Formats: sequence, C-alpha cells, structure tokens
Amino acid sequence: QMQLVESGGGLVEAGVSLTLSCIASGRTSFDSRAMAWFRQAPGKEREFVAAVSWSGASTQYAESVKGRFTISRDNAKNTVYLQMNSLKPEDTAIYYCACSRYTYVGELQGQVSSYDYWGQGTQVTVSS
Repeated sequence: QMQLVESGGGLVEAGVSLTLSCIASGRTSFDSRAMAWFRQAPGKEREFVAAVSWSGASTQYAESVKGRFTISRDNAKNTVYLQMNSLKPEDTAIYYCACSRYTYVGELQGQVSSYDYWGQGTQVTVSS
C-alpha cells in the first residue's frame, strides 16, 4: 500500500510558475516505482502529464507541457515534484500524483491503468 499527498496548487496568473509536490508513505517502496503526474479538467478525462523513472534518470512528457514542465524526484524524501513554468489557462485542472506498477518509464506510462496508487489531487487554476 502507498498513500500519496499532493500540495502546492493554487490560483495563479498566466505566465507564472508553480511547483507541485507529492509525498509518498506506506509499505510499498517508493524508490522502486516510476511516478507520474496526471491532470483532469472539468468535463474532461484524466490525462497524462509527466512521468519519471525510479531513479529519476528517465522522464516522459505530454506534448502539451513539453518544454514548460519538469518532473523530478527525491527518493531520500519520498517526494516527486512537478515544476510548471509559463502556465496557461488551459493548464487549469486538478493535478494528481500517481505511483506506477512499473519501475521504468515506457510506452504504457501514459495509461491510467498503469498506476496502482493515486493521490487526492491538488487544484491548479490559471487565470488569463
């Protein structure tokens, strides 16, 4: 079992930066799993944002955030981060942290079914 708690969301203006954090706890070993961020806007399906491998060496991004968002992790702190720069109104969503059933980042990382554990989410609202 693993519990995930996100923080760092808020209401910001377009163009600014925001960093989300997700702290993991529980019996499942954090540093043996890839981790990811997803988001869900009102009326839309949950979509993949970014993933990072167990070591942090490999990452994967959705095209919509590539070049603006950076995912990273600190295994000593059981924490995964999402640095979001140049935020746009279309980035408005609830952001969820998720623990993958895999160790590495691969072609299945964008699928919701690849994740065993989810956080409750943190709201990010970007005003124009």
